[in-house]
Amino acid sequence: MAEIKEPNKKVANELLIYLIRKWKVLFTVGLIAGVSSIVISFLLPVLYESTAIVYATATSTVSYSEQRNAKASAMDFGEDDQTERMIQILESSRIRDRIINKFDLPSRFKLKPDENNFRFKLNKAYDKHINFERTRFGSIKISVLDRDPEMAAEIANTIVNLIDTVKNELIRERTIPAYDINKRKMNKLNKEQENLVAQIDSLAAKGVVTPEARANLFSLLGETRTPKEREEVQKIIEVNMRYGAQFDALTYLREFRTEKLTRQEMVYEQAESDAFEPFNHKFVIEWAEPADKKAKPKRLVVVLVITLSTLFFAIVTMLILDRIKELKAMA
Repeated sequence: MAEIKEPNKKVANELLIYLIRKWKVLFTVGLIAGVSSIVISFLLPVLYESTAIVYATATSTVSYSEQRNAKASAMDFGEDDQTERMIQILESSRIRDRIINKFDLPSRFKLKPDENNFRFKLNKAYDKHINFERTRFGSIKISVLDRDPEMAAEIANTIVNLIDTVKNELIRERTIPAYDINKRKMNKLNKEQENLVAQIDSLAAKGVVTPEARANLFSLLGETRTPKEREEVQKIIEVNMRYGAQFDALTYLREFRTEKLTRQEMVYEQAESDAFEPFNHKFVIEWAEPADKKAKPKRLVVVLVITLSTLFFAIVTMLILDRIKELKAMA
């Protein structure tokens, strides 16, 4: 171990001696770099940051069934899956394009539509100024940088409002076809039910009665006092014997269809709600407000990074040049 440390110590000592010998050059380079970095830091545009914080909801619909969404209600905060889906929506072109068009971001980013790689540069500038980050608490932080603090806050709040707009559009693309199908089924069932009721009413008009009333017809026949009454009851019995089975079948079918129609009405109401209700998909914990202090640039950081990077590059360059001179001398 001592044998390994000894060469390293020797190299470090030689490097330190070399730097001391070159201190004038390094001082000049550092001074120029420092002054230049200060000028550059003041030329960089001043950006203000506004942030909004939202939570995803656990569900994106109002349930008409006790069994549907049993584990999630409209009052519950979303978990990991819902948060990741919301971030995907925030990063989608559906929101990106609307923000770009509404606030004329190409002009704010000083980009011209006819220049090369316009879309690439625009998306890169957008990602640089607008960021979506999941916090350690499970919420989503929407951050916007802009030269105008009022504009930064307005862009962030517009993005928050677009979450519901875009997600409802995505939901409608799937739920409206389902609603149309359920509506056709409802209309078909209603029409069939109306036909059944019309047939039952027609049989009832002929004198057909329910099975309970039908069982008493023969007793009623024995209680008749006049031939006319007996003839009328006899006609009713004949009609019921002829159409009773059909009446019973239609009555049973009507009850079955009524239950089916009740279930279909619940499905239809759910499909209608999913397709047309403008549901809220987020909890807004904090709306964006105009910042009263700049976020970028951090001038001290800029000066230190540029100066130190320049000095490091200068040292490496001098070492390489001196080594080349030594090799030429030895040749």
